[in-house]
Amino acid sequence: MSVLVAPRIRTEQRVAEVGWFSALCGEDLEYLGVPDVKLTSTFEHCSAIFKKTEQLGYQSILMPSAYAVGQEPLVFAGAMAVAAPKLQQLVALRMGEIHPPMLARHIATLDHMLKGKLTVNIISSELPGETISPADRYTRSEEVLQILRQAWTQDHIDFDGQFYKIKLATTKPVTPYQKGGPLLYFGGISEPAREACAKYCDVFLMWPETEEKLGETMADMSERAARQGRVIDFGLRIHVIVRETEEEARAFARRMISRLDDATTAKIRSNINDFKYEGTKRQDALRAASKDDYIEELVWSGIGRVRAGCGSALVGDPDQIVEKLNRYLDMGMRSFIFSGYPHLQECDLFAKYVLPRLKTAHLPALQGRVGNHLPTTPLTLPLLQEA
Repeated sequence: MSVLVAPRIRTEQRVAEVGWFSALCGEDLEYLGVPDVKLTSTFEHCSAIFKKTEQLGYQSILMPSAYAVGQEPLVFAGAMAVAAPKLQQLVALRMGEIHPPMLARHIATLDHMLKGKLTVNIISSELPGETISPADRYTRSEEVLQILRQAWTQDHIDFDGQFYKIKLATTKPVTPYQKGGPLLYFGGISEPAREACAKYCDVFLMWPETEEKLGETMADMSERAARQGRVIDFGLRIHVIVRETEEEARAFARRMISRLDDATTAKIRSNINDFKYEGTKRQDALRAASKDDYIEELVWSGIGRVRAGCGSALVGDPDQIVEKLNRYLDMGMRSFIFSGYPHLQECDLFAKYVLPRLKTAHLPALQGRVGNHLPTTPLTLPLLQEA
């Protein structure tokens, strides 16, 4: 494989922000397609994954959002800010669920609880029970992002849009801990998704594809951001199966799908709305053209048979996985969100075999969002009576 030329990126240092996945929405398991009562998304199990991630030295953890059995991410994040305060949180939030000024307030409060160890994953999907066009979904998201920007960078909010018309004389109640607010992570490959990210977000998160396709997407997004006078970073959300040998890793991948049959696969896919989105369809197409579900060396797409969204895993021995991640770093990726099944087991194995071999960092700290002193905001100091 040839080395792809890196696009222009915000974080020039060759470092990796390494995160894990918190499995809040009922998707921890041992065999694909087989629910496991020991691994359901109870508060206790999700907390255990969270605390393990902190203990093992990962930089961050992603909390997904879905109308599903399990933990609601924003509420759960508040609890974990107390239980595991050293870990940076990447909280997925659906745009439109919460009135934007109150969303800004929720985020600012959590940002202060975490002393700046907060990032936000922007979700633009339909809300539960809602039917709305893709164009309107992204219009709504862009409006929320504009209101958040006003809330975090000026002393008032004055917005007149299609979905929101908001005037507020003060933004003191929503002043974040981080300068300019938390970094915003964004995923989606449709035209409106790419434009929204280029305008307002900081890290473009991609799902697994071939290096060639990932490189094309990164080049496109870098150009779109430049047209907005901006520079963004890039991240990858991917599963991982790492074992002492490649043979062991591949055997575990085969074991994961050993209880799947066509009827189970069809039933699962028919019950999950997210299979209709363009990003998942692109991954399905790559898998359809693959050999034994490997869309390229080390990238196994078998998980995507029954999982919408991120549907592939890196599969190999420690040297192979590290080499692949170094290729991604050379391409310009700076943030990685891994997961594996079962989550506690794979979290341990990745931390044992791979994590110590990566130069890691927190992107908000590198980009000056947090400093070494307490910021002066209405939420960090007592409000003084105005003269």
